[in-house]
Amino acid sequence: MRLVHLLRGLTVELDLFGAEFAARNGLHPTDLRALIHLLDAARAGEVVTPGRLGEALGLNSAGTTGLVDRLERLGLIRRERDPRDRRRVRLLVEERAMELGEGFFGGLIGDLVAAMRQFEPAELDTARRFLTAMTGVVAAAREN
Repeated sequence: MRLVHLLRGLTVELDLFGAEFAARNGLHPTDLRALIHLLDAARAGEVVTPGRLGEALGLNSAGTTGLVDRLERLGLIRRERDPRDRRRVRLLVEERAMELGEGFFGGLIGDLVAAMRQFEPAELDTARRFLTAMTGVVAAAREN
C-alpha cells in the first residue's frame, strides 16, 4: 500500500502544480487537461478533432465547443481544416501555449530529469513499466 500512497501523493502534487499554472493563466483545470491531451496527440502524430477531444475529456458537445472557443480566444489553440479531409476540423496547439507551458513547467521538468540521473537505466526501465501499468489500471477503472 505504501506505493499506492506515494502515487497518490505524486498525483496530488502534480495536480496542485497544474492548478497553479491554470490559475496564473486564467484557465480552468479542464483547459489544462485539453492542452495536455492535444500536446500528447501531436507528439504521437495523431489528429484531434473537437469530437475526439470532447470524448477524451468526457465532455458533451456544448461543453467541448465552449472549451475550444475559450482556448482559441486565448490564442492557445486553433481550428484548422484537415488537409486530407476538408470536412473535418482538427485542433492544433499554438506556439504561445507551448511557450507558456515551457516557461512554467520547464524548471520542474529540468529538476525531474536531473533527479532521474540518480537512477540506472535498468531502474528507469522498471519505473517506466510500473508507471505505464499503473496508468493502464487507472484508465481501465475510469472506463468502467
